[in-house]
Amino acid sequence: IAGMERAFLDAGYKIGGFDAATVSAVLKGSGLSSSAAFEVMVGNILNHLFNGGRVSNVEIAKMAQFAENVYFGKPCGLMDQTACAVGGLVAIDFADPAAPVIEKLDFDLSGAGFALCITDTGGNHADLNEDYASVPAEMKSVAAALGQDVLRPLTKEEIVKNIPVLRKQCGDRAILRAIHFVSENERVAAQVDTLRRGDVDAFLSLVKDSGDSSYRYLQNVYPTKNAAEQGLSLALCLTESYLTDHVGDRCAWRVHGGGFAGTIQAFVPHDAADDYARFMEGVFGAGSVHVLQIRPEGAIRLA
Repeated sequence: IAGMERAFLDAGYKIGGFDAATVSAVLKGSGLSSSAAFEVMVGNILNHLFNGGRVSNVEIAKMAQFAENVYFGKPCGLMDQTACAVGGLVAIDFADPAAPVIEKLDFDLSGAGFALCITDTGGNHADLNEDYASVPAEMKSVAAALGQDVLRPLTKEEIVKNIPVLRKQCGDRAILRAIHFVSENERVAAQVDTLRRGDVDAFLSLVKDSGDSSYRYLQNVYPTKNAAEQGLSLALCLTESYLTDHVGDRCAWRVHGGGFAGTIQAFVPHDAADDYARFMEGVFGAGSVHVLQIRPEGAIRLA
């Protein structure tokens, strides 16, 4: 709350005191953007109570990132905040982190016949900071070895050409993660193109490719310190088996959020979603699966 108010003041907007009662069905600590949802909600309260609703949701998302970075101390990006604020399916280009290009895609997942199923595998979220931090650190080590601050300017070919040197300076896992990064950027662009064209089958295929790359190359599906705990791996295994047998090709699944523990996502046809949820809850417990629709609106004032 303090971070959002500071951001409003720094941007030249007004703030004030208010009483609020809040309720949320967003799972906490499971990679479902619960903190971003709260930040964006506070931003909308300040926007409508004291600023006549003239602050755009994109601007509120940037303020929410500031609040989380500076006041909470989590070095998150802008993705979660933008998704909560803008709503629907959005594409974000972070080439300029200070001014990301945000595009709201005119695609209705529910209208195309699909639900987004989130399975909470439980597990221990403690002591994962080292695993999370290793991902950007290793990627940046590869970028630095090739004369860049970040991987964005590099191609897969440039990385592969320099593997003998990179193995000595950065290690094999860092190379795999760097290859995932540059390949994933290409996949995201391709996914955006499929949604613009309304080609849901091509989109689902790319989602599966992305999840496979996360598992094998990014390696963010289970923690390195406790390899016996692999709830995400198990959930992905069961999802692949069930959906392949009961749905066929028109579905997709992958790890959700930062990984290592928490949740997976699956795009499932409406007529199969409830049965899939029952199957997964038989393993991970009642209420562990959330069958969601992605609403077209983001943060809004209802009344």
